[in-house]
Amino acid sequence: MSDSLKVLIIEDDPDVRLGCEQALQLEGIATESVASAEAGRRLLGKDFRGIIVSDIRLPRMDGMTFLREVLAVDPELPVVLITGHGDITMAVQAMKDGAHDFIQKPFSPDYLVEVVRRALEKRRLILEVRDLRHRLAGRDQIEARLIGNDAAMARLRAMIGGLAGSAADVLIQGETGTGKELVALCLHEASSRRSGNFVAINCGGLPETLFESEIFGHEAGAYTGAGKRRIGKIEHANGGTLFLDEIETMPIAMQIKLLRVLQERTLERLGSNTQVAIDCRVVAATKDDLRALAEQGRFRADLYYRLSVATIALPPLRERREDIPLLFEHFLLQAAARHGRPVPAADPGRIRQLLGYQWPGNVRELRNVAERCVLGIEASAPPFGSEIDERPRALGETVDAFERALIADALRRHHGNLTRSAESLGVAKTTLHDKIKKYGLSDISAS
Repeated sequence: MSDSLKVLIIEDDPDVRLGCEQALQLEGIATESVASAEAGRRLLGKDFRGIIVSDIRLPRMDGMTFLREVLAVDPELPVVLITGHGDITMAVQAMKDGAHDFIQKPFSPDYLVEVVRRALEKRRLILEVRDLRHRLAGRDQIEARLIGNDAAMARLRAMIGGLAGSAADVLIQGETGTGKELVALCLHEASSRRSGNFVAINCGGLPETLFESEIFGHEAGAYTGAGKRRIGKIEHANGGTLFLDEIETMPIAMQIKLLRVLQERTLERLGSNTQVAIDCRVVAATKDDLRALAEQGRFRADLYYRLSVATIALPPLRERREDIPLLFEHFLLQAAARHGRPVPAADPGRIRQLLGYQWPGNVRELRNVAERCVLGIEASAPPFGSEIDERPRALGETVDAFERALIADALRRHHGNLTRSAESLGVAKTTLHDKIKKYGLSDISAS
């Protein structure tokens, strides 16, 4: 990792500056040099990937003042000060104030390299710890947002955690209401781009006549009514994440232009010939099979392959029924807090209805049902039984899924207590124990 770090050299003497650069570069250490503290300050940020070597005696802002400013932004950034013979007392004070080390002129190239290597190693460890903390925080956030104990959800959270730290573009596939935008937001917030903008575009909600201007932006006078420059959505996502929902509805002409942006990472605003560099992660979402659409000529195959560097498939709610009671309780609590209403009492009959329904609208529909329950609009919504899963499914498979979900819900409600769970389900404890083993629910039971 230290190979990816660099040394920012701040020295107003061009001979000394060149000597420092050459000594470090000969050892394979990347450098960047400036002649003033003011110029150096513009290159720094909270997580600057490197260290600073700065002279104390500088024009305008001196090295001591610069040190205090740097450490106010990032107290863990190693700053090595170069001192003249008369600056030793000042250098000792700088060490007390937080400087990493100081080098007294004249110094040998080998000594400079030795001090810099130690500082780089310290910075490497600091950044690794920060990255680990961010990843852990991101994982906690993913688990808090993507609720569910089903194995498919556990795999989904693990996949998001693994992809978050990469720069790969991602294609999310899932039925309406499965949480595609939420997954995209989790990818953004768990990534190093979380400080940038998360820009969401519904490709099916933009009129084709406005699509190009909305996505790519335009210059003043680019067309009638374009009175001033407009920054497009892609440019606004620079440094962050661009989320393209319902990508399958994007006009073919716009698909061609988007492909060029993704390949070149540059764009031109309407009415401009100037290339604008773009650095954003693209996350696209679709409810359709883009590959099949590409084979039918209804979606560009080259854009599909460009977007699907990594693919995340979201399971429909009917395929993770054991999560329905947990999600329903979560949405009830949210709705009760939002509307200032009491949380409806637990109703086993309602849970059985929820578990038996096919949920064509998936999690979004379940959330709406919870909202209506809190508001008292419908006591037993939705119209259970009116939506039937038309996919062929064996009776045993349906019964097993329903039974597993009921048992998982009982175990959660009774905190894994077998006796109370068996009583609530009306079965013998030994029978329940056998079914827990059959359905792999041991992790939520307490023997």
